[in-house]
Amino acid sequence: MSKILAIESSCDETAAAVIEDEHIVLANVVATQIDVHKEYGGVIPEIASRIHIENISMVINECLKKANLKMEDIDAVAFTQGPGLIGSLHVGVQAAKTLAWAFKKPLVPVHHIAGHIYANRLVSELHFPLLALVVSGGHTELIYMKDEWSFEVLGTTQDDAIGEAFDKVGRVLGLPYPGGVYIDKLSKQGKNIYKLPKPKPEKELDFSFSGLKSGVLQFIKRMERQNETFKPEDLACSFQETAISCLLERADKALASLKVKQFVLAGGVAANSCLREHVTNDLQKKYPNVECLIPPLSCCTDNAAMIGVAGSVAYRHGVRAGFDVSADPGMDLES
Repeated sequence: MSKILAIESSCDETAAAVIEDEHIVLANVVATQIDVHKEYGGVIPEIASRIHIENISMVINECLKKANLKMEDIDAVAFTQGPGLIGSLHVGVQAAKTLAWAFKKPLVPVHHIAGHIYANRLVSELHFPLLALVVSGGHTELIYMKDEWSFEVLGTTQDDAIGEAFDKVGRVLGLPYPGGVYIDKLSKQGKNIYKLPKPKPEKELDFSFSGLKSGVLQFIKRMERQNETFKPEDLACSFQETAISCLLERADKALASLKVKQFVLAGGVAANSCLREHVTNDLQKKYPNVECLIPPLSCCTDNAAMIGVAGSVAYRHGVRAGFDVSADPGMDLES
C-alpha cells in the first residue's frame, strides 16, 4: 500500500495530495488563483508562477498535516512534469526534486493529461481497453488506452481547445472569467435557436473550435450592424450545444470503430452540465455495453489527487525521474 505525495502546478492552481493504495485520498489541498486572474480575463503566466512560489510550501505542509503523515512516511514524490505553463510547472518540479533529494525518495514524473484520465479511478476501477475524451482549457483529445499505462492519441484540436473557446466566447458575451462556467449557467435559460458554423478538420477524429468562436463574434457584429437584438442566453445555449455536439460526434465515431469496455470524461470541461447530460443520455444509451465514467466535479479541475492516482500507477510500473529532470511544457503523452 504505497503512499504517494503528489504536486500539481501546471497552470493557476497550487496543489498537493497524498494518495494511498492508488485510489484512497488521504489529503487533497488546492490553492486557487482564479480571483486574481479574473481581473485580467485569463491566466497571466508571470503572475501565476509568482503566486505558486508563495503558496507551494504552505500547500505541501498543510497536505501532510491533513494526512497526518511526515515525509518519512511517503514512498515517492509524484509531480506534474508537463504540459502547462513553463514558469508554473517549474515551481512544482523544483519543489518535488527538493523533497525527493532531502528525504531520499524516488521521483515520479506525471503527464497532466494522464492525471485527468486517472481522476476517474477515484470513481471506479478502470477497465481496459478504454476511450478517454479529454476536454479542458488547453486540451481537447480523444485518447485510446489499450492497457493500463499506454496512451494513443486518436484525435486532437487543430487550433483552440474547447475550454479556451468557452472562455473567449464568454469574454465576448461580457461574462466573468472563467467563461465556461458562466456560459453553462446562462445557457440553461436559453434555447438553441441560432445556427453557428461547425468546423470540419481534415482528420475525422480531430477537433477545431476557432471557426465556431469566430462565428459567434461575427454573429454579434452582424446583429449590431443591422440594429437587431438577440438574447445572450440563446446565443450561449446555441454555442454550447454546437460545441458539445462536435465533441460527441467524434467520440461516437471512435466508439463505433473500437471495442472498448469504458468511455471516460476528463478535464475541466467535464464539469459542463450539458456535456455530462449528453454522455449519460446519448452515448451511454447508444453503447449500453460500454461503461461511461464521469468524474466528480471536484476532480474535473486541476488538482493533485489526480496526479497522485496516476503517479501511483506510474510508480508501480517503474516510472522514475532523475534529479536532472526539468519541466516540459510540451510533454508528449505517447512518449
